[in-house]
Amino acid sequence: MNSATKLKLSVMMFLEFFIWGAWCVTLATYLGEGLKFNGAQIGNAFLTMAIASVISPIFVGMVADKFFPAQYLMGILHLLGAVLMYAASRVTDPGLFFWVLLGYTLCYMPTLSLANAIAFNQMKDSEKEFPLIRAIGTSGWIVVGLLIGYALKDVEKTNIPLQIAAASSLLMGLYSFALPHTPPKGAGKKVTLGDIFGIEAWGLLKDWYFLVFVLASLVVSATTSFYINLGNLFFNQQNLPYPAALMTGGQISEFVLTALLAYFFAKVGVKWMLVMGMLSWSLRYFLMMGGAGPGYAMWILAIIVHGFCYGFFFTAGQVYVGKVAPKSIQASAQGFIALITFGLGQGAGSKISGYIMDMNTVDSVTNWSQVWLVPAVVSLIAGVLFAVFFKVIPAEDTAANAPDTAA
Repeated sequence: MNSATKLKLSVMMFLEFFIWGAWCVTLATYLGEGLKFNGAQIGNAFLTMAIASVISPIFVGMVADKFFPAQYLMGILHLLGAVLMYAASRVTDPGLFFWVLLGYTLCYMPTLSLANAIAFNQMKDSEKEFPLIRAIGTSGWIVVGLLIGYALKDVEKTNIPLQIAAASSLLMGLYSFALPHTPPKGAGKKVTLGDIFGIEAWGLLKDWYFLVFVLASLVVSATTSFYINLGNLFFNQQNLPYPAALMTGGQISEFVLTALLAYFFAKVGVKWMLVMGMLSWSLRYFLMMGGAGPGYAMWILAIIVHGFCYGFFFTAGQVYVGKVAPKSIQASAQGFIALITFGLGQGAGSKISGYIMDMNTVDSVTNWSQVWLVPAVVSLIAGVLFAVFFKVIPAEDTAANAPDTAA
């Protein structure tokens, strides 16, 4: 891959995650503080991402992979997204806001897969070339967080972040048409819903250890929604300085930990990385229950631990699925676990977190310690039970009925 192509793909990834970071981090603060939505209504807004995560594989698999070049489809979706995001920035009714944001997320979420498809299509050695380009995407999230949280100041309770997302979506839509040509890979091939949702992978549930992994992933994914949905609102209400900017510390730690994952896989093993990832979510919430303290130390640590929360749970989970699923159903298995975590788990968590917030809010004052206690205890119990009942048995060992040799 030549330097010009690398630059194009790097800009693509930067803009892709710049857009997402622009509206997602501060959305709860805008809705709760700016528009006075209650917890359930905020939860419904974040539920749109889970719904879109379930539907977008259908769209990509049944439409994008068969009929349209990826770069053209991504351009059209981002242009539509720009219109819908700007419309969302003007809506103040909770019911209408849900539907407009759902329309936007249905446009945005498929572009994550399309961006990867465009990148991989240009690469000769994806293991060497993709990580750096993907990391530049994380830097886009960091940059927009610093822009909104520090450079602009005092805009987190306003609709300005949504309008920044709309403007950057417009830019991305236009830029997409200049990206390298990526023809549909599945033209002429029959793609079924079973392929898209990983129906073949459901057979892996007959393996007790895989079932334990799926159940733990479902539960812990639900707890992740508490921080993703409500974290910025909490930090704003507790007067943490520059919350959106400081929260980029989570992406910085994710960047560093992702670069070191190969080391941890070799030294710690998949099982204990997963356990540490689950317990890291519990630690994060217990830290957030603590008082501000000198320099807001506990809250800053709760932000920084994100690298372990994300890399050791979500990324290590994908690696585990790759180890235990037979090669013939690898794609199906990854689709299945994505449905469990990003779809069902985080979708349920969006609803539950909103209701828990409402249950602990009186006269517009939220008892945040009680809110954080729920995911802290649930993820702690899930992590401990997972450590006790789970083992890693690679696919080839399973086939041979061999004993577990993994950490």
